[in-house]
Amino acid sequence: MTETHVDAPATGAAAPPPGPARHPAPAKAALLLLRGRTLVVLVLLVVFFSAISSEYLTQSNLILMTKHVAINAILAIGVTFVILTGGIDLSVGSIAGLAGMVAGGLLFKGLNVPGGTVFFSAAVVILIGIAVGALVGAVNGLVITRFKVAPFIATLGMLYVARGLAQLHSNGGTYPDLSGTPARGNEGFHFIGVDSLLGIPVAVWIMIVVAAAAIVVTTKTPFGRRIFAVGGNERAAILAGIRVNRIKIAVYVISGACAALAGLLLTSELGAAYPDTATTYELNAIAAAVLGGTALSGGRGTVIGTVMGAFVIGFLSDGLVLVGVSTFWQSVVKGAVIVFAVITEQAQQRLQSSLTKRTS
Repeated sequence: MTETHVDAPATGAAAPPPGPARHPAPAKAALLLLRGRTLVVLVLLVVFFSAISSEYLTQSNLILMTKHVAINAILAIGVTFVILTGGIDLSVGSIAGLAGMVAGGLLFKGLNVPGGTVFFSAAVVILIGIAVGALVGAVNGLVITRFKVAPFIATLGMLYVARGLAQLHSNGGTYPDLSGTPARGNEGFHFIGVDSLLGIPVAVWIMIVVAAAAIVVTTKTPFGRRIFAVGGNERAAILAGIRVNRIKIAVYVISGACAALAGLLLTSELGAAYPDTATTYELNAIAAAVLGGTALSGGRGTVIGTVMGAFVIGFLSDGLVLVGVSTFWQSVVKGAVIVFAVITEQAQQRLQSSLTKRTS
C-alpha cells in the first residue's frame, strides 16, 4: 500500500519579493504639481485677471504691481530666514514703521545735539534706519535665546513695543515732507522709493539684489547650511557643534534689517513718515513665505519660493483692487490663501513621506 505524502511548506521560507508600487507615476506627478504650486497659482492669477480686465497686463500696471511686490518680498525674505530655523517674527511690520519714522525724523527735523542740529545725508539716514531694524532684531534674538521666551510671544511683544516707539517718536504725528533741501545736504531720499533705472523702479532692483544675496547665503555658505540644520533638528545641530543661539540671533538681525529696508522703501514712496506705516504687513510676509513652500516647522524652504509667494500675494491684491473688489472681501481672500498654502504644504509633506516609504 502506497502512502501519499504532502510536503508542508518550509517554515521560515523567504516570502516572494513585493511587486512594484502601484501607480507611482500619478503620485510623482501630484508631488511635482504640489512643489510647483506657487508658479501654477501665479500663472492662473495672471490669466484670470487678464481675462476680466484689459488693464491688468499693461506695462505700466505690471511695473506698478512689481514695485508693490518688492516691499513685501524684502519683508518676506527676512522672515524666511527666521522660519527656516523654526522661529517666527511677528514684529517686522512694526520694525518697518519704526525705521520709517526714524528716517523721517532725521530728514525732517534733524538730530538735536549740543550746539545745534545735525542733518545727515539721505544715504546715511538709510543706513541708520537699517541699523535700527537690525538692533531691534538683535533684541528679539537675545530675548528668545537668553531668556528662553517663545518666538511667537517675544516678537508679538516687540510688535507692540516697536509700534509704540514709532508713535512716541513724533507724538503720533506725521513727518510730511522728506524731500530735503540743498542747504541741509539731505536731498535724494526719494530715489529708492520713487525713481527708476532703465525703466524699472529702484525698489525692484533692490529686491533683486536682496533676493540674490539671500539665495547665495542660504545655498552656498556654511551659515546657510547651519540655518537649515537648526530648523531641521536643533538637538542634532547642537551635538554637531553648531552655535545655535548665535544662528538664531543672526537670523532675527537679518529679519529686522530687511524689515527696516522695506519700511524705508515704503516711506520714500509715500514721501512722508507715518507711525502706522506697514501695519499688518507681517501677515503678508509670513503668507508669502508659507505659500512659497517654507515649512513653519523649520528646515525646509527656498528664497526663490518666498519671492514667488510675494508675487502671488501682490498680484492677487492688486488684481482684486483693479476689478473693484471691496477691502473686506480682499481680507477674506487673503486669509483663504494663507490656509490654502498651509494645507498644500502639509499635503506635499505627506505625499513625499508616502513616496519615500514606498521606494525604500
